Parts: sequence; structure tokens; C-alpha cells
Amino acid sequence: MMYCTAVCPYCVAAERLLRSKGIAEIRKVRVDQEPARRVEMMERTGRRTVPQIYIGDYHVGGFDELAALEHAGRLDGLLEGKAGVAETTT
Repeated sequence: MMYCTAVCPYCVAAERLLRSKGIAEIRKVRVDQEPARRVEMMERTGRRTVPQIYIGDYHVGGFDELAALEHAGRLDGLLEGKAGVAETTT
């Protein structure tokens, strides 16, 4: 699941990276269209910026954190449900 906006280049980059990993569907919550969902995002993550990415119940963070996981070789395991994550939500 990804909190995002329509014009966010980091949201596009995050989606591109996830799709390159075989994630066919990403549940996107458009906080620019639903202001109440932005409040939800801030309460849930403690952050104001998008994207905010969840894989299952695990809060990845933004694009920088997602890219760091990929660079460290840990993203595939996370997407496969390893590292304490119950399931991948897309």
C-alpha cells in the first residue's frame, strides 16, 4: 500500500521499482484527492511527505528507504513475506 499524490516524482519512482520486482498491483491511497487520508497517513506514520509505503504491516517509509532496502538486497525478502512481515499488500 502506498500513500501518494498524482504529481509526486518519488511516488512514480517507488511504483516503478516495485513493478520491476514483479508487484503487479499497488493499492494507492491518493492523499491529494482525499484530505482525510492525508491526516490518517500522518497519524499512522508520523510523516507528512509522500510516498509512504507499507509492505504488509511493515512501514517501509518513503522512496529513499525503499531504494535503500533494494540496494542492501533486503527488498526481495520483504516482498516475499520474510523478515517478520506477514504478507505483501499491493
